[in-house]
Order: sequence, then C-alpha cells, then structure tokens
Amino acid sequence: MNQGRLILVDDDADLRASTAQALELAGFEVIALDQPEDVAALVSFGFQGIVISDIRMPRMDGISLMGLVHRIDREIPVILITGHGDVQLAVRSMREGAHDFVEKPFSGSQLAETVARALDYRRLVLENRVLRAAAGQADDLEHRLVGRSSAMIDLRRRLRTIGPSETDVLITGETGTGKEVVARALHDLSARGKRPFITLDCAALPETQIESELFGHEAGAFPGALRARYGKFEHARGGTILLDDIGSMPMGLQGKLLRVIQERTITPLGSNEVRPLDLRFIATSRTPLEDEVAAGRFRADLFYRLNVVHLAIPTLSVRREDIPILFARLLAEAPPRHRVDPAPPPPALLGEIMARDWPGNVRELRNAADRFALGIGLDPPPDPRNDPADPDTQAGKLGEKLAERVAAFERTEIVRALIAHGGSLKPVYETLGLSRKTLYEKMQKHGIDKAHYADG
Repeated sequence: MNQGRLILVDDDADLRASTAQALELAGFEVIALDQPEDVAALVSFGFQGIVISDIRMPRMDGISLMGLVHRIDREIPVILITGHGDVQLAVRSMREGAHDFVEKPFSGSQLAETVARALDYRRLVLENRVLRAAAGQADDLEHRLVGRSSAMIDLRRRLRTIGPSETDVLITGETGTGKEVVARALHDLSARGKRPFITLDCAALPETQIESELFGHEAGAFPGALRARYGKFEHARGGTILLDDIGSMPMGLQGKLLRVIQERTITPLGSNEVRPLDLRFIATSRTPLEDEVAAGRFRADLFYRLNVVHLAIPTLSVRREDIPILFARLLAEAPPRHRVDPAPPPPALLGEIMARDWPGNVRELRNAADRFALGIGLDPPPDPRNDPADPDTQAGKLGEKLAERVAAFERTEIVRALIAHGGSLKPVYETLGLSRKTLYEKMQKHGIDKAHYADG
C-alpha cells in the first residue's frame, strides 16, 4: 500500500468519483472535495500529502487554489488536471509553482505514477526539515515567523512550549502583525496538526444565520432547512477552531460560545441531541479585550475562559532590526506570484525601509515588496506635517524624552550596520567611527547579540 494523503478537488461529480476510486484502488487515502475553499482547513505546514485539482472550476480555479495552498506551505505538491486546450495554461502554472499536471483523458495508472512521485518529493521535504532542525539550522518556525529580534526569539520559544499543549490561546496584535500565522503554527505544532484548522471570521458571520452556521441544524429546523447540515464546530472535530477578531462577535452569541468552550458540546438547531466536541479554541483580537470588557462590549467570563494563555504579537516598530530580513524574504516570494524576474534589494533601500514606520506591519511591508518587485518602487514616506493622527498620539510623540529618542536611533544604526556587514564587528565599528570597546558597551547596553546578524 502507498502511504500518503491526497486531497482531490473537482467540481465534476462523476470525474471526481471515478478519479478517487482509481486512486483508492492504487492504495492511496483520498479526500474528495467539490469546494476548493475547503482545502485550507485540511492542509498545514506539516501536511503529509499532496493536492490534486482540476484547473477549471467556477468558484476558484486550480491555479488560484494552488496559490492558497502555497501560502500555507510552498512545498506542498499541487498536481493540476487539464483539458486538451489548457496545456499552455498548465505549462504556465508549472512556472508558477505547480508540481506537475496530467491531461484529460488520463489512465488511472498514469495518475498513480504522478501522485507517487509527488508524495516521494513531499516525504523528502519533511525529512529534510527534521534533519535541518536536528543539525541546529533554522527550523520550520523560523521560516514562518522571520526575525532575529529578542521579541521574535521569545515568541518562537513560547510557541514551541504552548503549541503541543491542549490549552486554549488568545492572540492579540495590531493589524498585519501575523496573528493567523501564529495560530496556524500553534495548530501545526500540536497533536491536532493533521486534523482540520477552521477559521471563523467573527466580524463577517451573518447575524440571521449565525447559530446554524456554527452549530448546524436538523432538517426542518427553520424555513428553508431542507436537509440536516453540520456546523463549523463539527466540521473541525479533532482539530482547531480559530475565532478571528473575537471582539466583534455579537454579545448574544458570546454566551452560547462560552457554554461550548466550557462544556465542549453543542446542540444543533431543531435537535435535542447533545453532541460532544473534541476541539481546541484559538482566538485573535486587534484590540486588548480588557478594554472591550470595560466598555461592556465583551463578556468578562468569556474573556477569562479564552485567556488561559495570552500571546501578544510584536509590531514592526518594536522589532525594527527584523525589517530588512523580512523585506528580503517577502521580496524573494513576490516574483513567482507576479511572473517577474527577481530583483535583489540594494543596501540603500534596506536602510530606507528600516528607517520608516510601518503602521500596517507585515501586511504593509509585503505590499511594499510587491511594488518593488513590479518595478514601481516604494511609496514616498508620509509627510508628518500632513499626518491626520490623533492629537493625543502626536502629543505623546512630542513628549517623548530626548534620551529615549537618541537611544532608539543609536540602536537602529548599530543593528543596520551589523546587518550590512553580516555580523562582523570590525567593519561595523570602523564604519560608525567607534572603538571596539565602545561598540561592545553599546551593544550590551541595547541588548544586541551579533550572532543574530551573522551571515548564514
């Protein structure tokens, strides 16, 4: 029997059934889906399998699905099924990251051979990651959460500790800091990593159908409920539920969610049957939930139930030394998406982006990397004279102590020089016009470790 899990996506029910049957007869475990959007809940950074998709589907085409999968892990093989007239499209998709493609009509043995090669590749990828980690090289978490700052090192350390546990987690952080990336990492590090990861956007739940969407319903539970339906909680059984932007959940639903989290059971609409749930809950919030509780917009008991472990994601402003490394990574990822040639960033550009503020955090930095890759260049920095910021915030900036501003500038300049010279101290103190002893003292004062900036 061949080992490996296949996710097969095709909107054609007959072709989906016949393809799944051929693959199962060849010894593969197959999950057949008709909705491409469902794939994201089933794959992870450590997914031990591959994805096979028809290239032409009405809701999401195969190339878009490949992009969705590769945002989770670029090394998950995606095999595309093409029609006779789609060969050029398939060839283009290979340049964009598809592992292989098969053209209709194809035989079961032909597809099985292609799948076996892709699974061998995936196994090799996962084995190499384990070996790299054992050899002391950067592990998966360092590739997903880039940064050498003390804030990011501490975050990764906490994730490695908390991830394998069963505890519920509250993640807070400004827009664009990577809260969902952290949530997925927690899921993948746990024993639930091979089970579904379901995201609920609490700000986008339809108020008239919230309970049905979450808890499911029986046939006839309300007008239009012709068939029984599982809710999101049951779809995620054995896995993880991400409650994204939990602070925006309507107050009326918060009490029902509290009972679900406390009792780990649900009762579908129109049913008296209490169903047990085997789930881990992770919640995210852009704002401190303590403030929402104080304002009466969030239940205190739900807050304390979710806040078993709290992870605060640092902004780019507090890990400024990570910005050049992160920008270089984002810039390297941009060319395949936009079908352009790679363009390495000049040192002057890295200095410029490090000196800027990025209120949109990693998301804003990614947009800047995309613009540079497309040859547009960075947007000009905002003019402080036209800054429409809150007057209280501006007053706080003006009131900042001069010594603090000088210290922040000094630290930034030292880190920038260390990055430029790959952590080698001699060119750093010569460039900055310092003695070796003075540089050491300043690095100790600012908590700078040169090992974090060494090449390789």
